Amino acid sequence: MAQVVGQNLAFLPEYQEQLPYFQELITGGKYEEPSSLIQGDPYYLTRQFESGSLTINEITYPGVPLLYDIFRDQILTFHPLFNQKILIKPGKVDRFVMGDGSAFARLEGNDSFGKAGSGFYKVIAEGDFWAISKPYKTSKSLREMSRYDEVYVEKEVFFLWKGGTFFPISKGKQAISLLGLNKAEAKQKLRAEQLNFKQNPEGYLRLLVNLTPSQP
Repeated sequence: MAQVVGQNLAFLPEYQEQLPYFQELITGGKYEEPSSLIQGDPYYLTRQFESGSLTINEITYPGVPLLYDIFRDQILTFHPLFNQKILIKPGKVDRFVMGDGSAFARLEGNDSFGKAGSGFYKVIAEGDFWAISKPYKTSKSLREMSRYDEVYVEKEVFFLWKGGTFFPISKGKQAISLLGLNKAEAKQKLRAEQLNFKQNPEGYLRLLVNLTPSQP
């Protein structure tokens, strides 16, 4: 269903006041609506605009209506005067926070990763190393008879990141080794919190990064 933006947005007046600050930022063009032949939606967590924030040149702007299309790796806001979804230029955004509190930062590099897209990664924990992930959606064909040709499939890849270098993490022991933690002590802490990498990779990596001493 097509979404009518600008309705039921309690923060719209505040956003309209801030709009002049975003004139350059939101000239990325009109957003192309997702295909009606793909089942589901291409967005991160919700298809509804929610109040988030953008950080540009170390200045944070709160109360910005945001949607994140993780199928095409595009950040969206809307133009309250023209009542349409607008693309935000990714190269001007350092960081953004979605309505649920999920923070994303633009990190350059990782050229060998085919889904790097605009370079936004979810920040799980920050320390000497950062724990980050890349949530994204692909689509696959539907074999059964349906009004849809395809369905969206959500995936997530995890990394540790330090100084511009990305370290893919697919197993918990990789993170323990890379972070230089004592294996027995790390596992004891993980067991105490009942954390398993496969079941809860975010919690697992967050605990390990928080255990890692900061380097001078």
